[in-house]
Amino acid sequence: MSSSLVVCEVDDSLKEKLKKLRFRKETSNAAILMKIDMVKQHVILEEEYEDISLDDLRNELPERQPRFIVYSYKYLHADGRVSYPLCFIFSSPMGCKPEQQMMYAGSKNRLVQVAELTKVFETRNADDLTEEWLKNQLAFFH
Repeated sequence: MSSSLVVCEVDDSLKEKLKKLRFRKETSNAAILMKIDMVKQHVILEEEYEDISLDDLRNELPERQPRFIVYSYKYLHADGRVSYPLCFIFSSPMGCKPEQQMMYAGSKNRLVQVAELTKVFETRNADDLTEEWLKNQLAFFH
């Protein structure tokens, strides 16, 4: 591993928020948007959202900065079943500063591990973040 690769720690209060999202009882979509505090080198909470669509969430993302998203999604299956997968999405748009991209990329696996997530997706273009895109990503898990 390169000595320049920084793996940021996950803020303790963020760990609690992620745990609460995992065990929530509501049946609407919800999200936790996270960013890296570049000075402290910690992954921190940027915003929490209740009852938010991917379209609305996409509009909350900064244009040229990476973000981590954990999205609780109400997934209606073709056979009528409903599930609530917890999805990790790493948004790393084109035009990000290289040092930012490296810090986020270096911290992604640690955050996924701490949050105990298995549905991990990545996008370089925020415009891709649509319900159709997410359903296509989730199709690999069925």
